Amino acid sequence: MQQMQRSSPPSPSCSSTSHCFPLSHLHTAACGSETAAEPQKHEVRAGSSPSDFSRMRSILCFYICYALCLCLGLACVVCVCVWNSQWRGGFAWDGSGLQFNWHPVLMVTGLVVLYGNGAVLYRIPLSWGHNKFPWKVAHAAVMLLAFVLSVVGLCAVFDFHNNNHTPNMYSLHSWIGITATALFCTQWVFGMIGFLLPCTQISIRKLLKPIHVWFGSMILMLSIVACISGINEKLFFVLKGNNNGSKSYANLPPEAVMGNSLGVLIVAFGLVVLKILSNHEWMRPDSRPEDGVYAPLLQEDDE
Repeated sequence: MQQMQRSSPPSPSCSSTSHCFPLSHLHTAACGSETAAEPQKHEVRAGSSPSDFSRMRSILCFYICYALCLCLGLACVVCVCVWNSQWRGGFAWDGSGLQFNWHPVLMVTGLVVLYGNGAVLYRIPLSWGHNKFPWKVAHAAVMLLAFVLSVVGLCAVFDFHNNNHTPNMYSLHSWIGITATALFCTQWVFGMIGFLLPCTQISIRKLLKPIHVWFGSMILMLSIVACISGINEKLFFVLKGNNNGSKSYANLPPEAVMGNSLGVLIVAFGLVVLKILSNHEWMRPDSRPEDGVYAPLLQEDDE
């Protein structure tokens, strides 16, 4: 036994980081990354990584903001449903004013709440250690559902206007809303082609990604403007203080308080979503600006 121990070769010393961690020699371009990540870059990042306390604090702050985002989104949906069911008479699909009530409910739910939650899916730290493909599918599915609800909401208001011989597309609210929906459709189509089809070239993905991110934030802002302007327009229409016993908007009746509160909740929700999207510490590690690394579909590491 002593002879065997003496004859065994000595373990090589780690003369460099690359010897100790041979995985650092792997070239991410072989996995389909948009840009090549150099080994030296990973070594510098590893040496300058934040402490565990700072990392945990950042993750905790994210989940606080994300929980606030979910609560505000739920509050928006509940508020718009209560407003249109209690003060506007409920819902129907018969060309009457009850059909119009679907419009604010579906637009707030789809174009704001679902859209905002779909936009922050990639920021959830739980997704960072897994393949990006399932999260891409989830992101596309949530956005598609949001778009479908938005289209149904537009159909509700156009059908109501046509049945009651009311002109379409005459207000600033309608112009902003249709613009946001059209940009949303374009965004989803180009996102599907650019990031979910495996035949798309990496150079095209690199070109589309910053545009996709920027347009995503702009569409959310347009959607919020369209919703709060539509709420204000609706309250001016229905709260005129006529002889039917209703108070005017200037007197701030309970319905006006509910509508104004809904607008405040929508703005607060949008601000939280934009805060999450603008914080680089909460970006998926393979999507951070300093990395410049992005793995396309069907060629990603499981990490």
